[in-house]
Amino acid sequence: MNRERLHRSLHSAAALTYSRSRGPGGQNVNKVNTKVSLRVLLKDLEGLSPGEMDRLRETVASRITRDDALIITAEGERSQKTNRDRAFSRLEALITATAGLPRYRKPTKPSKQAREQRLRAKRIQGMKKSARSLGAEDL
Repeated sequence: MNRERLHRSLHSAAALTYSRSRGPGGQNVNKVNTKVSLRVLLKDLEGLSPGEMDRLRETVASRITRDDALIITAEGERSQKTNRDRAFSRLEALITATAGLPRYRKPTKPSKQAREQRLRAKRIQGMKKSARSLGAEDL
């Protein structure tokens, strides 16, 4: 992944729309458009290999629209500029986190002590239940 190229393509290919926010704003909450919606067409992104693009599409499939656009919104701050910066940083973080290869899990087996401990716990639980059927109190 070429981060600089990706960063440039995000800023050039992004379409920003502004609207009124639900978040904080004081007196400005009903008259200033501070909510930022950032829309990027995935085909316009540069700096990602085809494999990275496929992984991105798989992991954020619920956020991608029918026309292959990824939408990120930010409305937590009172300032439009701050929300815009947060939207861009959130988008970059999302892309870099999903583009990397997932870690391979090396399969392991439980140790002998863990198996014995599990069987011991099962035996104790079985003894409790059998004692209940005999009418005895908890052991």
